[in-house]
Amino acid sequence: MAVNPIELQKALKGADYPTDRESLVSLAENNGADSGIVDKISRLGQKKFTGPDQVEKAVFQEK
Repeated sequence: MAVNPIELQKALKGADYPTDRESLVSLAENNGADSGIVDKISRLGQKKFTGPDQVEKAVFQEK
C-alpha cells in the first residue's frame, strides 16, 4: 500500500519528539489512521525519531 503524505501527517498529529516507534503507532491508532499507515509505521526499522522529517524519510524509503 502506498502511503499518502497528507494521511501520514494526520496520523502523526500531536506527536511529541523525540519519540519512539511504539508511541507513533499508538498515536496513529488514536488519531484514526488507516490500518495500512499504522502497519507501515510499526514495521519501520528505525526505533527512535527526533522529528517528523525522520519519520517521513523512514516511511517513504521503506519498500
